[in-house]
Amino acid sequence: MHKILCRLSPLFAIALLVGCAATTTPVRDDSDPLESYNRTVFTFNDAVDKAVLRPVARAYQTVLPAVVIASITNFFSNLNDVVVLTNDLLQVKFHQAAMDSSRIVFNTTFGVLGLFDVASRMELPKHAEDFGQTLGVWGVGEGYYVVLPLLGPSTVRDTFGLVGDSFVNPLSWGIESDPARWSLRGLDIINQRAGLLRVERALAEAEIDPYTFRRSAYLQQRRNLVYDGNPPAEKPDFDAGPDKATP
Repeated sequence: MHKILCRLSPLFAIALLVGCAATTTPVRDDSDPLESYNRTVFTFNDAVDKAVLRPVARAYQTVLPAVVIASITNFFSNLNDVVVLTNDLLQVKFHQAAMDSSRIVFNTTFGVLGLFDVASRMELPKHAEDFGQTLGVWGVGEGYYVVLPLLGPSTVRDTFGLVGDSFVNPLSWGIESDPARWSLRGLDIINQRAGLLRVERALAEAEIDPYTFRRSAYLQQRRNLVYDGNPPAEKPDFDAGPDKATP
């Protein structure tokens, strides 16, 4: 459950907004052979979000002061840096690993267990690495796009990545009490969902098919992360006809 909303980049944040746009005629994609199943799970996830996550997130944002929410966000970001550091090393990004290990040290000590992001002020920026990206760097193909129940958009490769990251996350091994562990996981989910409310309002009038938008945003974001923002140009598919060929 910890990975339900753990993607923090802006593209994924937008992609997580299930009910933010009016539905138009769906556009089928040959690269999504599981689309019928995925849309069913997508609808289920949307219903759960509207019935539970969104109302709780709104109450959370209303009750807590912005400074408290910011500190909670920093706390979980600091825990995530352990996952980032592990995948830095697996991808042989030693310079970035040195920066991220310094982030953990400074934010955990001077930042009071990560409640304050002092590392960013020291020019140690937050990075985004996970085991799904690591598998991509190692040459593992992404496989089919799949929408996971409650967890949202993924691919076959990223699904295995979620399992790998779950073993590294401090919430899995650093807390002995099950009630405390699950309480923190729940707080992380609600905190991140609350962070999407403003984006949700900004996109409320967009006339797009939310499933297609979310799929496209997720796959593009993951591709950019695997290639560190410089993905190779896709080759034109001359057999696909003029409407499907890549410009």
